[in-house]
Amino acid sequence: MNDPHAFIFFGSSGSGKGTQAELLIDYLQKKGRKTIYLETGGKIREFMTDKTYTATLTKNVINHGGLLPAFLPIWLWTTHLHKNFTGQEDLVLDGLCRRVSEAPVLDAAMKFYKIGKCFVIMLNVSDEWAATRLKSRGRKDDTDEYIKSRIAWYKRDVAPAIDFFKSHKDYAFLDINGEGSVEEVHKEIINKIENTIFLAPSSLKPSAY
Repeated sequence: MNDPHAFIFFGSSGSGKGTQAELLIDYLQKKGRKTIYLETGGKIREFMTDKTYTATLTKNVINHGGLLPAFLPIWLWTTHLHKNFTGQEDLVLDGLCRRVSEAPVLDAAMKFYKIGKCFVIMLNVSDEWAATRLKSRGRKDDTDEYIKSRIAWYKRDVAPAIDFFKSHKDYAFLDINGEGSVEEVHKEIINKIENTIFLAPSSLKPSAY
């Protein structure tokens, strides 16, 4: 496991992607691996604090519940990789593909950076479960209407991007039950990562590629 790996998280709002990404990073670092965590939503919120015209337009789109043009999130995460990735870190990625047109761009980046193994970690939760989790956060903007729109957007725009990776031979797709406890979900993720055939220690075993 000397080559850098990528762990790409998918799941609807409220599925716990951020929590599981943090636990995975802790697991990888305890194994002696360097990591880079990249969460597009956080990069967008950070960018909106700039005083530029582009940042102002971005803030207006987000505040009105709109979807940013694909070039902006792609520019943000590619810039972060350009400035921080040295070829030695595992990549833990969250929210990088919010529509199917962005999926080939991420795939091209993984190939360009010669990422050794790519895992797609899909946290499956029901609409009802996700809505309950979002409401429990106590945020004023998590209204019933907003939550319903987020779930609908996920099914319409994100699901096709997931299908891109699910059918791609270069990615190990890990289907995870996201409705367990935080510990149970983390354990399932780690078990499936460790049992994926292309991480088997024996070079005699067939590759998942």
